[in-house]
Amino acid sequence: MRKKEEFESGRLMDFAFRQRVRATRLLARNLGLNETWVVGEIALRDDEDLLDLVAEQTSQPRDAVASVYGRCLGEARQQLIAERGDPTPNRLG
Repeated sequence: MRKKEEFESGRLMDFAFRQRVRATRLLARNLGLNETWVVGEIALRDDEDLLDLVAEQTSQPRDAVASVYGRCLGEARQQLIAERGDPTPNRLG
């Protein structure tokens, strides 16, 4: 049972990371920033700091950047589900 829990946790963390990277790439693309640079900042910043940085670099209000990022997260999730399947955990029973 423990092995199954570890597998499911790892699978969900992988999906969440892929979603964050893809959403960040989409955000950069939407705002005209260098995708590689913005995605590279993921290793250094949490989402809040990343959105602050993007707002500063684009001279846009933080709320506007956060709104775009929210849409990018949704789009990234849909794309990943289409490519990799639904990440909803399998029952451990």
